[in-house]
Amino acid sequence: MSKLLVIGGAGYIGCHMVNQLLKAGHDLVVLDDLSTGFENAIVEDDIRLVIGDVGDRRLLDSLFSDEKFDGVLHFASLIQVGESVVEPARYYRSNVAKTLTLLEAMVEHDVGPLIFSSTAAVFGEPEYSPIDEAHPQVPINPYGASKYMVERMLEDFDRAYGLKSVALRYFNAAGADPEGHIGERHDPETHLIPLALHAVLGARPPLKVFGRDYPTKDGTCIRDYIHVTDLAEAHLRALEYLWAGNPTTRFNLGNGNGFSVQAVLDAVERVTGQPVPYEDAPRRAGDPANLVADSRAAKSILGWNPRYADIDTIVAHAWAWEQKRVKLT
Repeated sequence: MSKLLVIGGAGYIGCHMVNQLLKAGHDLVVLDDLSTGFENAIVEDDIRLVIGDVGDRRLLDSLFSDEKFDGVLHFASLIQVGESVVEPARYYRSNVAKTLTLLEAMVEHDVGPLIFSSTAAVFGEPEYSPIDEAHPQVPINPYGASKYMVERMLEDFDRAYGLKSVALRYFNAAGADPEGHIGERHDPETHLIPLALHAVLGARPPLKVFGRDYPTKDGTCIRDYIHVTDLAEAHLRALEYLWAGNPTTRFNLGNGNGFSVQAVLDAVERVTGQPVPYEDAPRRAGDPANLVADSRAAKSILGWNPRYADIDTIVAHAWAWEQKRVKLT
């Protein structure tokens, strides 16, 4: 059993990671400022929840002095692409400066290794698809740029200080805990699957489908949806990879299969038995036609393989969660 610090562990992906680590028998401390996370997402009573900011150096010094951690998983960041364009200073402060504070504290207290939550947004407009780790990194918005900057910092901190890390670049995280205990509840919500389910439930206006003139089979853009539980499994395997003495690296995480917007709407209708209320809208600037991950490196090196790759399964788990989550908000 190892002791781990999970930063942002009360958020969507973080709480699923906490669930996975507990099942693996690890001892956990969760650090979260609850700005976007939920205290009741920590469903086990024996987890120590520290409410605070990852950019608070005094707090980090106290944590690292009081506890001997065998690793850190860092999920805390701002994630709204559009908002990052309007408020870039906020994104660079939160995602880059605060992470720098964390890295400096980890080096001073000899804590490591680190698993970092990165994003496919580091690549910018795709030059080819599926996207592998060698694809050029040319982010086109401050959100993607902030994650790219952290990836560069991780390389430099390894070379200078020996801090080992793995950056995991997600494509489209989706779904919910198969047992129904935790799930997605962003505010505001921007992800397609929960937006479609909310439209079915009548909890929001009809879904907007942005563009039906893409060069795809049905004219809607294609994305790679990866089940959040599969993401958590990849993080655990990345930790084990570093504990085995392997070098700092980064992996792309996705199903390797793309689903169009229309295919997702069709899946929602099959799962719920109801058509998704929607209206067509023009394309959004900067939306590529096809974004799919090449995850062969993670599969071969980490021994990772998504268990919930079917879109109907992903939607079904999200649907079960959406029908009960009103009780938790």
